[in-house]
Amino acid sequence: MTEESARGDTRPGDVIRTDGGSDGEGVVRRDRFSGGPARSFLSSLEADERIFEADLEIDRAHVVMLAEQGIVGDEVAGQILTALDAIEVDGHDSLPDGEDVHEAIETAVVERVGPDGGRMHTARSRNDEVAACIRYRLREDVLSAIETTIALRESLIEVAESGRETIMPGYTHLQPAQPTTVAHWACSYEGTVRRDTARLCEAYDRINQSPLGGAAFAGTTFEIDRERTADLLGFEGVVENSMDAASSRDFLLETVQALSTHATTLSGLAEDVIVFANRGFVDLADDYSSTSSIMPQKKNPDTLELVRAVAGDAAGGVQGLTTTLKGLPRAYNRDLQRATTHAWETVSAVTEASEVAAGAVATADWNEDALASEAGAGFSTATGVADLLAANGLPFRTAHELVAHAAEHGGDVDAIESAAAEVLGEPLAEFVDPAAVEAALDPAESVASRDSQGGPAPDAVADQIDSARDALAVDEQSHADTSGALEAAREALREEVNGYV
Repeated sequence: MTEESARGDTRPGDVIRTDGGSDGEGVVRRDRFSGGPARSFLSSLEADERIFEADLEIDRAHVVMLAEQGIVGDEVAGQILTALDAIEVDGHDSLPDGEDVHEAIETAVVERVGPDGGRMHTARSRNDEVAACIRYRLREDVLSAIETTIALRESLIEVAESGRETIMPGYTHLQPAQPTTVAHWACSYEGTVRRDTARLCEAYDRINQSPLGGAAFAGTTFEIDRERTADLLGFEGVVENSMDAASSRDFLLETVQALSTHATTLSGLAEDVIVFANRGFVDLADDYSSTSSIMPQKKNPDTLELVRAVAGDAAGGVQGLTTTLKGLPRAYNRDLQRATTHAWETVSAVTEASEVAAGAVATADWNEDALASEAGAGFSTATGVADLLAANGLPFRTAHELVAHAAEHGGDVDAIESAAAEVLGEPLAEFVDPAAVEAALDPAESVASRDSQGGPAPDAVADQIDSARDALAVDEQSHADTSGALEAAREALREEVNGYV
């Protein structure tokens, strides 16, 4: 992944191997750079397996463009493209030794084609090549991550639809606060995950720009067509400045940050469900639980505990990548070889965690009886009583004081009557019908009364579910369209390649 000549022809002193490179030499390093104990430290070949297929596609698009531009002859282009097909069939493990996957593939092509195989590297550097490979593969990974956020939102919407009237306790500071519903809780997370989806989609748009043709950083003397290679690879456009194209990794950082934000959302969701399971409010499916090796009665929410932990891994990825990129001079620096690892590890971990969370939520069983019995615990309907008094003319702060006094004495109607006499010096009935107070103390009535936009009342939640469904449909269609465009680009490139092989 280092700076190379933007001219693909070999130079005096270059090593051109045709024996598989058994001593670690490849086609791009001169003799004095071909050995020594630091070679294995420099090599990224093993880690580059993730971009093996991406590199082959980028090689194909580049060679097709070179042939169309008359820079490489059609016959040589056909030989190179045929060799690339054979390398793909043989797989990454069959590559000769090399400093990275780019060198190893080029060496393998030269082994099959001869010196003309080196023409595939004309008018490019490994700098713009690897940047293109990273973007090509990362966009697929981000699409997979987006797909899991969509699945999680679907799970949450289904929970909301079935739990519109399932009363549950709501908490602040982990203390009983106000009654709410399972639907209201689920919609709260759906809204957050919806924004996580949007952040990943925005990151995708900036990933999906082609750096190919930027060469080492200063462009090339050849008459290349950067727009053509971008189109062949399904990119929406090009990163215009060649130095920016070869050296920038802000798209990596943005992606990892978006993934870390989603992991934080997942961690909060996991924590809620873990606490709910502890209190008997929800039962996780066996597929998302485990038991103790010694205590047979245990059913542990292990998968969600691991989901919770992924947030730390993702935050570490942001920190590691930021530190690697901080203060790097333009243009290419070998530090960037270490930067990509943070992105791969983060996108894999968060995508898996998101998928597990979606499954756990979709298959969980909510204990309606346990939820209902705890919905009013801790005098959680107190705010509703205070609101009722305020609605009947009492200043809210006075109502707050009265209900707080009642809370110290049990929080029932008798306690409120007593508090009214002490705080107001008059009977409660002078301000509000005691029957209305009795109703306000009921958790279900309390929830039903909170019908403001975004509130937990069944009708208000129904509107939220409708909005969530509409947004989900838009994102599902966008995801399908984007995936379809990439598949169409792959098929179009294959047709072009078939014209040469």
